[in-house]
Amino acid sequence: MTNSAAPEEPKYWVKSVARAADILEALAAPSQGNGMSVTEVGQVCSISKSAAFGMLQTLRAYGLVSDDGEGMNRRYRLGMSLARLGDRARSQVSLRGVAHPVLRELTRATGMASRLAVPEDGHAVVVDQVELDQRVRLDLRMGQRELPHCTGLGKALLSAVPPGEAASIVERFGLPRRTSRTITDPATFLSHLRDIARVGYALDDEEDAEGIICIGAPVFDDRSVCAGAVSITGLKLGLPAWRYQELGGQVRDSARRISVSLGWVDAPEDDPSDTAASHSDEIGS
Repeated sequence: MTNSAAPEEPKYWVKSVARAADILEALAAPSQGNGMSVTEVGQVCSISKSAAFGMLQTLRAYGLVSDDGEGMNRRYRLGMSLARLGDRARSQVSLRGVAHPVLRELTRATGMASRLAVPEDGHAVVVDQVELDQRVRLDLRMGQRELPHCTGLGKALLSAVPPGEAASIVERFGLPRRTSRTITDPATFLSHLRDIARVGYALDDEEDAEGIICIGAPVFDDRSVCAGAVSITGLKLGLPAWRYQELGGQVRDSARRISVSLGWVDAPEDDPSDTAASHSDEIGS
């Protein structure tokens, strides 16, 4: 199996479909930019050459696989029908629909209200939220634009764009002071964004409103573009510093779950032992 994240075989598992999926995953590997031979596909997917050939031809008939060359030089690649299916899948995925169950879990786990925001003209616009069932309610500004420099959502979104774009947004809108804790120096704030990008979550520690904390993390789509951000918001009430880090990890993990559901793939660290597939075991070998 090439997909390490593949689930255990359920009751209605169809092995031929699973093998076809493994072949597509193998052809999608970055190291296979020049395509793969039947032999290579069989070896990677742990199936015979004859089985690999049959599946490749079937996938080719549906446009899911393409090939070029003849005989020992024939190479197989992903087919363009996958691009069409990918566009269809993308159009059917709703960020809000994917995120809402995760927001509910995040609120249950942290005891804080959770929100989802999307970027709009350098700001964060809240499009969904899950509140706590309690008498004390926070003004979470559903549907309103939030400042990018002093809120957990805004800072999370800014941390996920190129530094030059973030600097332009800061220059355009400035860094107006909201509380005594608001960062108002551009150089300090841009350095702060780099720290956020490194740890994966942003903390608004009474920077937008006194007594309120907000922790946000960016959400990415299948093209690794920031599609939005999630956050939790609550009363500070003497919350210890170590708790911030714990909550930040929970928000970051929730954002990653949503990102994966949108098709995002976290780039693995370079493995020096990972080399391109050998060209010595062609179809006739």
